[in-house]
Amino acid sequence: MSKRLEEFIKMNRDEFDDLEPSADLWEKIEKHLPAGGGREKRSGAKTFSLGFVLRVAATIVLVMGVGFVLYLRNEKRGQIDMAAINPLYAQQQVQYTSLIETKRSELKTMAKADPQLYQEFSSEIAKMDSAYKKLNDELAGSPNQEKVLHAMIRNLQLQTEILGQLLNVAEQFNKMKQEQKNESKNI
Repeated sequence: MSKRLEEFIKMNRDEFDDLEPSADLWEKIEKHLPAGGGREKRSGAKTFSLGFVLRVAATIVLVMGVGFVLYLRNEKRGQIDMAAINPLYAQQQVQYTSLIETKRSELKTMAKADPQLYQEFSSEIAKMDSAYKKLNDELAGSPNQEKVLHAMIRNLQLQTEILGQLLNVAEQFNKMKQEQKNESKNI
């Protein structure tokens, strides 16, 4: 089909070429364009050079970069190196935090089976989190950081114990529900 189209165009080329723009077309277009290649200032409109725009952009990037560096420096100041205070406490903090996260994820999977039970547990979890965060905030300004760090570790130990108890309660509750279902099926 494309060969037939090409042949048709070749045979009728003269008929296609009869519509050419007039020689004075560009002159007519140039009359409607503003003088100076279109770069003159229109009334009220401002034009900016590329150099000016690049300087403004570079200034914005520089200010944002300085702000970001100051933000990061401030963030690091807020964090205390627990290993520098007491390496043993720092190690325990990492272990307990990991254990707490594991227990919380187990509790959340159990919550899918019984969301109401998880709602009751979530208030206890929120209280424990609040107490730990308060101790963590006190750590930076405390004159006896080791004592505060010890209190934080004790808080994490209690959180671990309480979460373990909550998991046991949830397991017992789920077993009891399962036994009730089985008994009602047997009846």
